[in-house]
Amino acid sequence: MLLIEIPVAILLVLTLAIRGWGSADEQTGTPTMDWVPVLWLGGFTLGVLVIAVVFLYSAHPFAGAVQLLIAAIALIFTMTAWHGQYERAHRVHARSTDAKAHGTGRIPGPAGNRHAARARSWPAG
Repeated sequence: MLLIEIPVAILLVLTLAIRGWGSADEQTGTPTMDWVPVLWLGGFTLGVLVIAVVFLYSAHPFAGAVQLLIAAIALIFTMTAWHGQYERAHRVHARSTDAKAHGTGRIPGPAGNRHAARARSWPAG
């Protein structure tokens, strides 16, 4: 059963890698949360857990333990993918909300405030 998971994992990696190649030019607004990597990895993790339960139920404790270890690693990757997509979607949204809150339409800070830059360039006196 472990040999089945290797080609599935390779297919998963290839589809997730190829998936984002053409969409870089199409994004114009705030990116939304992309659930596809999370769902793919979650499905893979669930499949590994089902195989682990089958192994443990059929009195193969070593094979079941290996499957549980692989499932734990896959779960870590799933959570990492979710967290990365969450940060990507909410980081940009937080910046645009912060700029709207200041009423300037741009990100606040020394680089975004031309009056502060002009005041720094004048001699003190």
